[in-house]
Amino acid sequence: MPEPASAAGAARLSDVVRLLERRYPPGLAESWDAVGTVCGDPDQPVRRVLLAIDATTAVVDEALEWGADLLWTHHPLLLRAVHGVAATTSKGAAVHRLVRGGCALHVTHTNADAPDGGVPDALAAALGVGDRAPLVPRPTEPLDKVVVMVPVADEERLVDALAAAGAGAIGEYHRCAWTTTGIGTFVPGERAEPAIGERGFVTRIEEARVEMVAPRRLRDGVVAALRATHPYEEPAFDVLELASFAGRSGGGRVGDLPAPMTLGDFARRVAQVLPPTAQGVRVAGDLAAPVRRVAVVGGSGDSFFDAVRSSGADVYVTGDLRHHPALELRERARFEAAREGRVPEDGRPFLVDVAHSASEWPWLARAAADLADDVRALGTTVETRVSAVRTDPWTAHVPSPTGGQP
Repeated sequence: MPEPASAAGAARLSDVVRLLERRYPPGLAESWDAVGTVCGDPDQPVRRVLLAIDATTAVVDEALEWGADLLWTHHPLLLRAVHGVAATTSKGAAVHRLVRGGCALHVTHTNADAPDGGVPDALAAALGVGDRAPLVPRPTEPLDKVVVMVPVADEERLVDALAAAGAGAIGEYHRCAWTTTGIGTFVPGERAEPAIGERGFVTRIEEARVEMVAPRRLRDGVVAALRATHPYEEPAFDVLELASFAGRSGGGRVGDLPAPMTLGDFARRVAQVLPPTAQGVRVAGDLAAPVRRVAVVGGSGDSFFDAVRSSGADVYVTGDLRHHPALELRERARFEAAREGRVPEDGRPFLVDVAHSASEWPWLARAAADLADDVRALGTTVETRVSAVRTDPWTAHVPSPTGGQP
């Protein structure tokens, strides 16, 4: 990790972006998404960071009035491709104002939905859901294990070369290797040019067996580094493909409440934890029914219905539920409950629908604290603030009159 800009006494934008990409890797973003830095000089100092769900005009106002050096949002300002950012459009004007005000803009969208500690994890934690796991786990990255025999005197140099090529990285640990020693033996042929030993004679030498893991996508570079660094004309090595398994990243989260509670009480907890919106909290299900297992997805979540059913969740919390998918899920749940001899209205999963931005709101405070901690590890500090602007587009709710016609 490079040192922050000492002359400015603050982390550079490039430092902060590198920290964000370590927690929210761009490779986790969906193919249709637009994540990363929208505007900003990589060398500019960053002392104040404002976090928000959307880069609306009011949020940009807040960032500039506070003197933020970076506006970090969840939703992209420019999700769909554009050929220009003229100030004659609302989004172009926002970019121009940020640039003039010296405030960078960075987006972490679907790449913040998948990692441990991301948007759905924060939502589940805020609702008191424990023992959380991804609702739709992503498999870990395919890995190789490289096994090579090398003279003991060359062991450290070879490990360094493989690490430089990307091998030996496990989580926050680098240059990870396992070694042991043994005796290697070989007979150089007539046309061989051995680094050790003589043609036609048995050679015995103390060798180290080195094992290191490496991402499969880096295989060619790791093998090339091995061949270039190894002293032997024909080094002996194996490349073993390791099994993949479900990791801690993935879409949504599912877990359990500490104790069962009624659906009505749980819905009231949701309303208390999330910011108030005109929509409020909509519920589908028997309010008196007990619930314990909870699935959540931040943002729009009706595409996760199959995974929610498979998870055994009693209740599903998400946003932007559409009429037809929600109706079909409830009808299927009622049908299966009746077929199993249960009360149809007890068909699970029940649904708790909230405003899109409200479901993502709990992540902002966690992300702000994580960034402050990460920057502190650089030997400097950054001031973070969660925007006070609510970006839900709806402004009022008019309830249907009591006793009115359906």
